[in-house]
Amino acid sequence: MTYIRFISLCAGLLLVPAALAHHSFQATYDMDTTIEIRGKLIQMNFRNPHSSVMVLAPDENGVEQRWGIEWGGASLLMRQGLTRTSFKPGDEVVIVGQPSRERTDYRMRMESILRPSDNFGWGFNNEEFE
Repeated sequence: MTYIRFISLCAGLLLVPAALAHHSFQATYDMDTTIEIRGKLIQMNFRNPHSSVMVLAPDENGVEQRWGIEWGGASLLMRQGLTRTSFKPGDEVVIVGQPSRERTDYRMRMESILRPSDNFGWGFNNEEFE
């Protein structure tokens, strides 16, 4: 095996875990259903390839749950006008999105987020992520 082919093979093998780690939204979330939660933001992770927020909000039975909401990557969100301080822990938020296929996971794929105290939000002016 030539040196170049060996290096190419090694590089290809290094990319396999990254490709496998990127999941299909359709496999994880019920893309035919949209839900809304209202609660307190407790954490915002502004990073690539996907940002996320954690929110304390009641489930459909009124029991408070810790929701994990997947969002777009930081670089995309920055191009859409957001920063890592656009939303802060303690903010009351309303989030609309697609729920996890496994309802007891309390996870969502974000479609929009609104902070009612000042009507600041994302997802209302054609912002979206893949």
